[in-house]
Amino acid sequence: MSSRIEQIIEEIEEYVDSCKYQPLSTTKIVVNKEELEEMLRELRMKTPDEVKRYQKIISNKDAILADAQSKADGIIADAQAKAQELVSQHEVMQQAYAQANDTISKANKQAQEILDSATTDANNIRMSAISYTDDMLANLSQIMGNTLQDAGEKYKNFITSLQSCYDVVTKNRSELGVQPSTPEIDTVEELEALEDEEEE
Repeated sequence: MSSRIEQIIEEIEEYVDSCKYQPLSTTKIVVNKEELEEMLRELRMKTPDEVKRYQKIISNKDAILADAQSKADGIIADAQAKAQELVSQHEVMQQAYAQANDTISKANKQAQEILDSATTDANNIRMSAISYTDDMLANLSQIMGNTLQDAGEKYKNFITSLQSCYDVVTKNRSELGVQPSTPEIDTVEELEALEDEEEE
């Protein structure tokens, strides 16, 4: 069963695939900003819960090992009890020792196998959780990177358009022969610098 984050990522991918291309472009698309931001907002809210979920899975490693150790101790204790019972029977003393040693050896081997299996399972769970979380964050990083790049291009196009309009206005005023009462701005860099000064 897929997580909500995987579902959201699939929804974003489907939404992007369903968007129309901008006129005269085969790479840029037109998106509904509010709809995309809503999906990204839900993705941002769900990410911490998913990470906590897999952290909890990783933390279960100790519980798995503790349970395996408990089972191993029980097997050894049972084997030792059986060995003691065999030893107490004087008629079969030598046979009891041999059986006791064999039982304890098998118990130790079985206990070690349980511990090894539990350790392997716990490590596999941990690595799977880390790998899944990393893949999820990588997809999120790619989506956010693409969004930032698209926003940067839109801003650059806006500034270029604004500069063109500004040049036309400045030219028209110049043709009127009126001394401008506001400082002239000739470049996009000067416009951005002026905006920075106003913000300060």
